[in-house]
This record gives sequence, structure tokens and C-alpha cells, in this order.
Amino acid sequence: MGTDELYPPDRLIAAQRATAAAGLDALLLTPGSDLRYLTGYDAHVGERLTCLVLPAEGVPTLIVPRLERPAAEAAPNTGVRIVDHPDGVDPYPLVVAALDGPPAAVGLADRMWAEQVLALRAALPGAAQRLAGEALRELRIRKSPAEVAALADAGAAIDEVHLRMGRWLRPGRTEAEVAADIAAAIRDAGHVSVDFVIVAAGPNGASPHHGTSDRPIGAGEPVVVDIGGTMPSGYRSDCTRTYVAGGPAPADFVDYYAVLHAAQGAAVAAVRPGITGATADAAAREPITAAGYGDAFLHRTGHGIGLDGHEEPYLVAGNDRPLEAGMAFSIEPGIYLAGRHGARIEDIVVCTTDGVQRLNTTPTELIAL
Repeated sequence: MGTDELYPPDRLIAAQRATAAAGLDALLLTPGSDLRYLTGYDAHVGERLTCLVLPAEGVPTLIVPRLERPAAEAAPNTGVRIVDHPDGVDPYPLVVAALDGPPAAVGLADRMWAEQVLALRAALPGAAQRLAGEALRELRIRKSPAEVAALADAGAAIDEVHLRMGRWLRPGRTEAEVAADIAAAIRDAGHVSVDFVIVAAGPNGASPHHGTSDRPIGAGEPVVVDIGGTMPSGYRSDCTRTYVAGGPAPADFVDYYAVLHAAQGAAVAAVRPGITGATADAAAREPITAAGYGDAFLHRTGHGIGLDGHEEPYLVAGNDRPLEAGMAFSIEPGIYLAGRHGARIEDIVVCTTDGVQRLNTTPTELIAL
């Protein structure tokens, strides 16, 4: 796909309209997913100021360090005025100059560094600071066909890594050794960076965000493998499968894995426009609870994904926002028994006009290696 499809030029105009509709005079976006969403520019995160000044009306200005101007000019959709600043010069007056008079309210990138927030407060003392997400949330939460295609490419790439797991995951190897092989494979599959590698064997599998350790993997131990990375497009992958290597799994594990497998499949099948995030969460949670494992399902059922690994919408109790076509998110229930073992199954899916599309297509059954 072309970068003009993934980062269309009219996106800046849509963002300006959304800024005005939110009652904001401008968005001030430092490096991160919002800036990349609007311009395609994967800006370096550092102490030097990079900031897109997007007024509700008028010409957008991208303020960059002088040494990074060539990278900014090469971005797919920086159809904006670029102003640079040399080292040793205060860049914040450039933000003020890029605005048409003192603003009453500005939207700051949701994950802006605190030192930049405070510097902008000092530079624009009369401006109320709010979150840029108030304007951009509705644009980003529904993926375009090009974004769905980018997420599908990411899903296929991470699926390729899971399909090769038997090469690395063997009894006697440590979680960290397996993780190092997986990380290399994530890059080999087309990702530009590795976002995370969780290899959690035996009792470590009962901790959803365990990471890795130097503990050797035992024969027949369940191993939760949750992996993801960022593609050249900027869009992310995230997929979890649970494995058993070198021997039969514990009987109690096999029993509750069957419950988890059915619950994850039911939650995927429940996705369609109009159901809420809370309803999707309940579709996974209710069968797990009915089987007696409710207290062992420790987290929400899913999170949105796109240019961020975690973004809206969230599939969680209390989220009564209906799902809509184009929303992309994980379906990842888990069961975790402290001190023993755990399991999780995760697919990225997209809500379609009449149902759901799985972007991870490998089998979700317990995988024996």
C-alpha cells in the first residue's frame, strides 16, 4: 500500500475540524502516535523539541531540531510548514509564533513528557491545557481500510513467528534463551522493532506480564508466549499462544485450557457492530466464571491496537460504548493459577460491518511441541 493511503493528506484537515469541534484553538503534538497518525513522521523522541502546531484554522507548523529537518521533510505527509531550531536556542517561542494570537485552550499529545507540558504552560500562560485525544480519539478509533491492511500485515508477520516456535521452545532451555530467538525472528518476519516478548513457563505463566527469566523450561510445563512488534508502517502486532513441550500437560491445565479456548472463541464470535466493549468482555468472562475460574481471569478481555500497542477501544466492564466497523482490538482472556501455571489466547480482530475479522489466523488450540 502507498503511504498516501495510510497517511492521507486530508487527515490534517479532518483533525483541524475535530480540533475546532472540541473547542480547542490548536493541538500541540510532540513525538508519538498522534504526530505520526497525522503526518506519517516517526519523530525521534528526545530532549530537543519536536512539536506539530495544528491550529483549528490556518497553516500547520512542524517545529523540529535543525539536525532532524531532513527526516521531517522526508516523512510521507508533512504537508506542513517546517521550522527548525538550532541547539542552544529556546524553541518554545516558535510554538507561540506558529499560533494566530494567544489561544484560550490547546490540546496536548496525551503522552507528552511532563517537562514539555510545563514549558508550554510557561510559554502560553493564558491557555487551558487539555488532551489532544479529545479531538483525535474519534478519528483514530475507527481504522481505514489501509490501516486494517497494515494491521493484517502485522498479524501475518507475528503469526509466522508463532508457527516457528518449535525451533526454539524446548525443555531445558531458559525463558530468556527462547525469548532471544523469538526477538530475532520478530525482526526477520518484517518488524522494525520488538515491542515485547513474554515467555512464561510453569508458575511464571500465572503472571500475565511476567516477561522472561533464567528459569529453565520443564518438560510438560505450560508456556505462555505473548509477542509483538512494530512494522515499517508504524502499525503493531500482538498475539499470544500457549504451548507445552517435551511431555504431557498437567490434567488440570488441560481441563481449564478447554474452558479458555471456548471462551476466547465465543468472545471473537460475539463481535459485531452495536455490542458494547462491556458485552464483549462478558462474552469471554461469563463462561470462565461459570466453570469456576472467574477469580483467575485477572484483566480486561481486550485493548485497541494501531499505531499504539494499547489504545481505544477497551473491552472491559463498564465500557458501554458500542463497537463500530473499523475498530481493531485484541480478544485475550486468560486463566492464571498462582504458583502453578497459566494460559492466555490472544487474537487481534477487526469489527466489520456485519461481524468480525480475525487478523491472527493460527490455531488457538493448545499447541504441543
